[in-house]
Amino acid sequence: MYSAPKQSSTEINESGEVELNTTINFTTQYSKAVDAALTGHSMEHSDENSSEYKENSLTLTGAVAMGTGVMIGAGIFALTGQVAELAKQWFPLAFLAAAIVASFSAYSYVKMAHAYPSAGGIAMFLEKAYGKTALTGAFALLMYFSMIINESLVAKTFGTYTLQLFNVGENEWLVVALGVGLLAFTFFVNILSNEFIEKLSFFTAFIKIGGIALFAIGGLWASGFSFENTSSNQTGAGPGEFLGAVALAILAYKGFTTITNSGGELKNPHKNVGRAIIISIALCLVLYMLVTLAVGGSLTVDEIIKAKDYSLAEAARPAFGDYGVWFTVLFAIVATVSGVIASVFAVSRMLAMLTDMKLVPHSHFGMPGSIQKHTLVYTVVMAMLLTVFFDLSRIASLGAIFYLIMDIAIHWGVFYHLRKEVKASSLVLITAMILDVVILGAFLVVKAQADMLVIYVSLAGLILIFLGEWLFLHKNQTGD
Repeated sequence: MYSAPKQSSTEINESGEVELNTTINFTTQYSKAVDAALTGHSMEHSDENSSEYKENSLTLTGAVAMGTGVMIGAGIFALTGQVAELAKQWFPLAFLAAAIVASFSAYSYVKMAHAYPSAGGIAMFLEKAYGKTALTGAFALLMYFSMIINESLVAKTFGTYTLQLFNVGENEWLVVALGVGLLAFTFFVNILSNEFIEKLSFFTAFIKIGGIALFAIGGLWASGFSFENTSSNQTGAGPGEFLGAVALAILAYKGFTTITNSGGELKNPHKNVGRAIIISIALCLVLYMLVTLAVGGSLTVDEIIKAKDYSLAEAARPAFGDYGVWFTVLFAIVATVSGVIASVFAVSRMLAMLTDMKLVPHSHFGMPGSIQKHTLVYTVVMAMLLTVFFDLSRIASLGAIFYLIMDIAIHWGVFYHLRKEVKASSLVLITAMILDVVILGAFLVVKAQADMLVIYVSLAGLILIFLGEWLFLHKNQTGD
């Protein structure tokens, strides 16, 4: 077992904050030790033999590309129709409101990443706030499962958009088969090369941003910058429905959390983690607003809802015909494939980290290879099961519920345990928690009225996660 060095190499500032600097140094060293354990290399050779975690190996631009790559993969292609179904003609404003909520949420992650830049990301933040407890493990697993849900969401989105290239109508089993096939492909890509995955994510991020910008600008120009289609809809959304739509739209921004997992690799992480998060959210907001306005200028709300699983492709048809549809579908395929690959890579690493921290059980099930390879298998299999048994709306709803609960736990942990240590504003933290609670509450009310199965599955999932985590840690601590 690795132990922290007795002395810190960091400087002592005028306030004499030696303890914080020592903690930061311990976090960095602990991350290196964990990384070495996961990759099967010694501390002396981990940098030489592994490309997974290298200090100063990730630039600010690379971190932004990673964050936006994950966000755009699910954010706009999968969620525009789902959000419009709840918010009606106000769906562009739902994305704007979600960006505001995400900005408040990002505050806690930025403060924690500045103080404790590491590869542990959210798992490390939770451990700092709650210690090695069942709460830490359970909340970390909520984030893990919300990311798996996101992968399933994107996989089914890939299926629905791909079918638009063929005259086969709406065939749910073909959508499922394509989604499962994408996840299987993702597994094989992830066992090839970490360096390849990083380069692929970086390259496709720029393709996605450029393609979506072209779609949005072209759509706005073709509609004459007129939004009569959207504004003419007579069925307005109530406050509860709008807040429920905001809960879904938040999923379009939650990809910024993946940036916190690269604190140990990012150059000047104490500043650049925060910068990367802010730039990513701002960039995605601009793109989402352009796209939603373009969609609203091309289709009525009823038409958006009817084609909610592939609304961007349908919105391209009036302006550009079949060529516009093909163009949009091809960019959707690039976005969803690269988004799933990057997400599976990140979430399998997160579960491996939790395993090494002794916060979750692990079984080899007779499989060879490292723990991270095993967690890769678990991640892909669970995403496949969700893809087979749940539709897009329910997948998105489960992801929103799990993510918002975990987000509230992060804010409370920082507020109650760490706000002085990380120099966080109580007012901002309380505001972030209130926004999350209000939006989550409204979303649960909407779903209770429309689809109780989502509530039942969410409740069952929460009970299993928290009870299972408590039993696992209790057994380990008592030695039974």
